[in-house]
Amino acid sequence: MIDKVLIEIDRALKTLTLEPTEKRVRPDASIQENSSLSNPNKKINAQYMRVNHSGEICAQGLYRGQLFFNRNTLIKSELEKAADEEADHLAWCNKRIEELGGKTSKLNPVLYASSFIIGAFNSFVDEKSNLGFLAETEKQVAPLHLTRHLGRVDKNDIKTIHILKAMKADEEGHESSAIAMGAKELNPLAKKIMGKASKLMTKTTFYI
Repeated sequence: MIDKVLIEIDRALKTLTLEPTEKRVRPDASIQENSSLSNPNKKINAQYMRVNHSGEICAQGLYRGQLFFNRNTLIKSELEKAADEEADHLAWCNKRIEELGGKTSKLNPVLYASSFIIGAFNSFVDEKSNLGFLAETEKQVAPLHLTRHLGRVDKNDIKTIHILKAMKADEEGHESSAIAMGAKELNPLAKKIMGKASKLMTKTTFYI
């Protein structure tokens, strides 16, 4: 157990301090930067991408927590696949923030730690709850969070839009996979708490 804890601490430090690298080519790689984007719009778009970057930090912590007590090899495989795709998202967001002249959130260490604890708790409870939490997380991220951002970023920022659309498609796939494996639907109170926590994260990381 001590070895597992040390491994997770090392992974957390690397996630929070090292520049992430993607395995897949960025969705906007073939698109030219739009020189007509104004500085105010670049700043706002960078803030939206900072929110998404912090969301991916949460995802990394969440998946590592969900894997901590998990013993089901099928669920392990699915969580690791999702974590790899989320790591791509993290790299895409990080680089796009740099290109837009923004910075990542100072709250990321707290977000990672809290997400890991939540994920570990759910993996300790039971497999179906673990999958249910995964499905509900992706459900709130894709149709609500990312769709909202797609409606708010500058329409001339095609590069950012392509990244968000690719992320949305991945999140929807994660939700479908969790449901297919028998995810247990969370109770209304749990969903409400998750929604409130998501809104709090979104509002704070937009500015900090």
